[in-house]
Amino acid sequence: MTGLRQRKRQQVHEAISAAAITLFLERGFDEVSVAEVAAAAGVSKPTLFKYFATKEDLVVHRIADHQGEAARVVRAAGGDPVAALHAHFVDGLARRDPVTGLNDHPEVLAFHRMVFDTPSLAARVAVYTAADEAALAAALTGPFDELSAALLAAQALAAQRVLARRTWLELARGRTAAEVHPEAVAAADRSFHRLSHAFEVRPAASEMRS
Repeated sequence: MTGLRQRKRQQVHEAISAAAITLFLERGFDEVSVAEVAAAAGVSKPTLFKYFATKEDLVVHRIADHQGEAARVVRAAGGDPVAALHAHFVDGLARRDPVTGLNDHPEVLAFHRMVFDTPSLAARVAVYTAADEAALAAALTGPFDELSAALLAAQALAAQRVLARRTWLELARGRTAAEVHPEAVAAADRSFHRLSHAFEVRPAASEMRS
């Protein structure tokens, strides 16, 4: 029964988000009320807020599917963390993962434009980014001292955001994902190569004191 309830909850969650994003892309995020989203999804407004804490979360939850991903990649790698993050990002480009910016489906392009152009959405994304950065820094502490781990986490996630936005802009100008893919891979290679040279693995502070 627990599994059935969980599946039902997930179905309602997805239905609400899908209805919201459809309305937001048609009319604009700021032009659609939460009440209108609830009506379109066939739920009450209080029910909607049981699933999504804020209006912004109706959109940002799709990005939140990647929450903690960088930290998980580093922990699973067991080797050079920068190389692991690099390989994961390039693999995402090959899969046309929307989070890399390299997906030219019209709805994905419109979704990214909405997030980039809506200040409240960008601010909500920043909340998730800060949590991701903290998780990645924790995963990097060990291979790196605490300060280096924090700096690398911030720069690695910033590099991914910059790369994704640059790629999206190329697609928004009318180019195809297939056309942009080689350039996106080359840009990722350059970016992560610079990160790998900027950070040397050093013992953690606790090891230095022992």
